[in-house]
Amino acid sequence: MEPPQLTCTHRPQQLGNMRMGSDFRDAPAQQRFFALVLNGCLFVLQPNPCECPQFSKVHGSKLNIHGIPYVTLCYQFDSCRSSHACVIDLQGRHSELGMEYDDEDTGAAKTQGKSWGIFICWLLGNGCLFGFNGMLTIEDYYTYIFPKYHPTRIITLTYQPFVLATTAIFTYHEAKVNTRLRNLAGYMLFFLSSFGVIILDVLSSGGSGIGPFVGLCIIAAAFGIADGHVQGGMTGDLSLMCAEFVQSFFAGIAASGAITSALRFFTKAVFENSRDGLRKGAMLFSSISCFFELLCVLLYAFIFPKLPIVKFYRSRAASEGSLTVTADLAAGGIKSQPNALAEEAPAHTERLSNKQLLHQNMDYALDIFLIYILTLSIFPGFLAEDTGSHSLGSWYVLVLIASFNVSDLIGRYLPLIEHIKLTSRKGLLLAVISRFLLIPAFYFTAKYGYQGWMIMLTLFLGLSNGHLTVCVLTEAPKGYKVGV
Repeated sequence: MEPPQLTCTHRPQQLGNMRMGSDFRDAPAQQRFFALVLNGCLFVLQPNPCECPQFSKVHGSKLNIHGIPYVTLCYQFDSCRSSHACVIDLQGRHSELGMEYDDEDTGAAKTQGKSWGIFICWLLGNGCLFGFNGMLTIEDYYTYIFPKYHPTRIITLTYQPFVLATTAIFTYHEAKVNTRLRNLAGYMLFFLSSFGVIILDVLSSGGSGIGPFVGLCIIAAAFGIADGHVQGGMTGDLSLMCAEFVQSFFAGIAASGAITSALRFFTKAVFENSRDGLRKGAMLFSSISCFFELLCVLLYAFIFPKLPIVKFYRSRAASEGSLTVTADLAAGGIKSQPNALAEEAPAHTERLSNKQLLHQNMDYALDIFLIYILTLSIFPGFLAEDTGSHSLGSWYVLVLIASFNVSDLIGRYLPLIEHIKLTSRKGLLLAVISRFLLIPAFYFTAKYGYQGWMIMLTLFLGLSNGHLTVCVLTEAPKGYKVGV
């Protein structure tokens, strides 16, 4: 059976530098388009995308014409808003076609619910570190009951290896992991860990022995495992969407620190002069953390996947070959279809290996590693224990931690100003390396400087941490995304 007859519209049409109609044969190869009508649908004949690099592959879907199965390989033409297709007969015959359609509906889907999506991403970012930041913020309580064990240092040192190990495991198995279950498990573990802080304190009656301290370290490890679930999973999930979601999520992470600091100021002021005031303030704080983590579970499970913009981007990710969004689509009421392009032309949807991805993004990975090596070497342990005594007394450490958290939050919004956003890969690496000058600066300020200089350095540490983090994590995914 021969492919169906395609009927020409015989109506010339000019769209930018695309030539359609009677001047098709006289046009350069990269401008050859011809309008065709098939069963009431407008198609546009296009050149072979293999010969025209301005075409980038988008996705594939099945097409059945007069009982003949076809697979549609869709392309995005970089200089216009139109999508085009190469229709291939699965029985061996093929014809290169392109379908020109009005993208008004697509544009609406890409923006509908965007403001709510940005806000929910901000809340989910808050939940990613709210519980652990709570543990760091009430460090004055833990320092009081565990003076011999250096809790501000040990809690952080316990937390980080579990984050790294969990993230590494998920990175290795990323393409096979159900992202929805991964993130939900992480947020549930955040909730249970926050609740565990309260249970531990109640069972030990605020005791200061080695047993309660070991229990506290176990909870810190649980927070690390939860963070390894959520932060990597959410970053990967949102990287399939728009950069504003990524920026809002990481701004929310910083906001969790600022909010916990503000709440800690409040609880300390309220309970400072009461009997057992430190403990009461810490427990109130942990209760608020529990509530917020539970809110994040509900938001991610029932609200976020049903936003139109989220369903649009996840559907597109599935059509591009993503294997991790099936459960997300089901939660949004969309039944995923088999990817015909993956079945018929698997090379087009083949995933780069982790080694290839790391090789292509080695500088970005090094940026993130160096950013947090420096930040965590100073915050919170150094600020809490090595800055001496000052006129602010017991409030001094809280002021330093709050200064870092607030400036970190501000820094994560600065990339929204295009003129100061760093996009150069070399520029980012240079800025990251230059931050290591803060190590001698903090050392000499702690030894010889006044508290005002220490606060100023802490503000700069947080500002640079937030700004560089968002710049790296919004630039890195751009090389792997089709036109947004």
